[in-house]
Amino acid sequence: MSLATFFDPELPKQRRASKPLRVPSRCMIAGVAVDRLTMEEATAQIVETLRRRPATSPFLIMGPNAQLVTLAQNNIRFSEALHASALNIPDGISVLLASKILGKPISARVPGGELMERLCFEAARNGLSVFFLGGLPGAADQAARQLQRRYPVLSVAGTYCPAHGFEHDSMENAHIRQLITEAEPDLLFVAFGAPKQEIWMHENCPSLPIGAALSVGAALDTQAGLRKRAPRWTHNLGLEWLYRLIQEPRRLWRRYLIGNTHFLYLVLKQIFFCAPFPDRQAALSYTDRKPKPFSISPSIQPACDSVEVKSQA
Repeated sequence: MSLATFFDPELPKQRRASKPLRVPSRCMIAGVAVDRLTMEEATAQIVETLRRRPATSPFLIMGPNAQLVTLAQNNIRFSEALHASALNIPDGISVLLASKILGKPISARVPGGELMERLCFEAARNGLSVFFLGGLPGAADQAARQLQRRYPVLSVAGTYCPAHGFEHDSMENAHIRQLITEAEPDLLFVAFGAPKQEIWMHENCPSLPIGAALSVGAALDTQAGLRKRAPRWTHNLGLEWLYRLIQEPRRLWRRYLIGNTHFLYLVLKQIFFCAPFPDRQAALSYTDRKPKPFSISPSIQPACDSVEVKSQA
């Protein structure tokens, strides 16, 4: 069941579509659009759009990687969320490699966590407010404090981490919406883990008084020191996934070993058996199959789930 029905049965009639930002071009990977732009370009376009907030509807920013592209093939709600986003940043080395194979190379990754920090810097410079939603218990508050120490004039409109399983609690969902409505942040950072965060954004954000929403996965946890961040050299070499796999093999082995193999299969299938996807309608038809009930894969631990985490110094 759609989370939106818990709040307002008329919500589907009120929903406003995100307005795509102006970007050079998009690379279609297995029916999922990925924008070909750098960190600097993404940041500049988001800030420019937020400055025109009164004249624009809320827009969504998501970060497709190999895992998300694979998940979108069998989860219609998730696929719809990715296609409804205004900006799909290239988050993942596999996406970069696939774009080169498909003839529309993307020059660099734009990780959601790094984009969040860059946007906090720009928010402090431009007088924009932010709201941190999700993460492990206490992560949102701690991440906000860390970022305010780094950027003292950053305006934090609010922080909140709902309990595990909140999506099945209509009262908790209503509470989350009320908090955001009262705060009216320019930027909302959502850290529920994929695909929960993207689906929640798609079904709720268009009717909330915000400027933009960005899915950030475990970024709040790493900012708060509750999860260990991969070293910078792994980012530069495209080996961040390997570092994470070594850190949490039982949780991530299926995602990276099986999921990445499936992702490669999808890319090869697109090259040899599928026609190009010239527009969004064609992209939607690529995943036009019988919907499956929404469920979180056991191998994909949402950031807000209760797990044992050792705090880092």
